[in-house]
Amino acid sequence: MDWQQILYSVIIFPIIYIFPAYVANGSPVIFGGGAPIDFGRKFRGKPIFGKHKTIRGFVFGLASGIIIGALESVAFPYLLAIGIALSFGTLLGDMLGSFIKRQMGHREGKDIFLMDQYMFFVVALLFAFPLGHIPDVYGILFLIILTGVLHRLTNLLAHKARLKEVPW
Repeated sequence: MDWQQILYSVIIFPIIYIFPAYVANGSPVIFGGGAPIDFGRKFRGKPIFGKHKTIRGFVFGLASGIIIGALESVAFPYLLAIGIALSFGTLLGDMLGSFIKRQMGHREGKDIFLMDQYMFFVVALLFAFPLGHIPDVYGILFLIILTGVLHRLTNLLAHKARLKEVPW
């Protein structure tokens, strides 16, 4: 395998593959707000997801991720289905993380190391893996590192832009 093949399989293809998930995860910060997706209901006396998980954020996150998957499918037709799966998985993973944090008694905005950085990512991959075309193990390792770095960086930038209350 030459360096161009390695570059493609370890860096370029994994970024193309995961991009719908990244967009779906970030879009609610920009386009969210409005009615909470749990309508303020509680489970065991605690909020289900909290006020920051909104219907509009879910819809825009899903639509944004699917649009990216559709654009990518022009060059890679199989990425439309994967983009849809990644987008759903991302948003459900983020909501699962919020549910777990609320049930553990953590207030909204509290950073739980690894859960906040990777829950969306893990669930997105679980949704997409059955569809195939998975990055190789080195590509996945690259994405794990990239996701951790980008999550911190984009959240810090969103906080500085006053799109988020906390920088994580």
